[in-house]
Amino acid sequence: MAPVIWGLPLSEFTFSKFGSKNMWSTDYHRRRTKVIVYQMAMVLHVVSESVGTAALSDYVDQQNGISRLNPGASEYNNDFIGVASYNIFVGIYVATIFGSGFFFDLIWPERKETLAVKRAWKICSALACVMALADAIAMTVIVATRSAYVTGADLVETVGLLAIVGGPNLIYRKNAYCLTSVILLWLGTVSTFASTYVMWKALTYIDAYGPRSKVGKTTLANGHETKTAADVEPTV
Repeated sequence: MAPVIWGLPLSEFTFSKFGSKNMWSTDYHRRRTKVIVYQMAMVLHVVSESVGTAALSDYVDQQNGISRLNPGASEYNNDFIGVASYNIFVGIYVATIFGSGFFFDLIWPERKETLAVKRAWKICSALACVMALADAIAMTVIVATRSAYVTGADLVETVGLLAIVGGPNLIYRKNAYCLTSVILLWLGTVSTFASTYVMWKALTYIDAYGPRSKVGKTTLANGHETKTAADVEPTV
């Protein structure tokens, strides 16, 4: 007999659950909507952080190159480095929350969850919205209004150092990577709010009517019932 972990029978974990037939099934409430908005939130944030990381790496390389050529000179880019680092954290957090929701809904759609678990889903998703919005605002302000600059060298020497080292434009808004990261971040933030709304509405529906949609209930009534996580102890 397959083990049961946290009320979730591992016997239900099959790769067929990731197939399009199950993923786009109408048997469960808002499944297709969840698949779309959850993945949009995850993918857009992850791509935004990836592009932002590329820009971050370019500025760090440029900074190190200037310091090697002139130990007395230094490039200030801490504002973008800081917000890009935070963007990485937000991307990981959003992907973790909605990736988990996506995974559990596909594998164990009829699992029973305690009140504490349901509250955790709501709190974590709401926190994702706050973090994503703060990230998007900070990134937008910094990219739109700020720029890196070199200290410890006059203008002529700075131009010469940059010509030798190369690298990104010191003005963030003129860096295509920075702009792309901001645009994707805003799209990801909107998707995060949409995902949170869908998650909260789904939890309310499940509390009132169970996880199955009207179509799913009709299918179940016609005798197509299978054993699910609802047949075991609640998740702790």
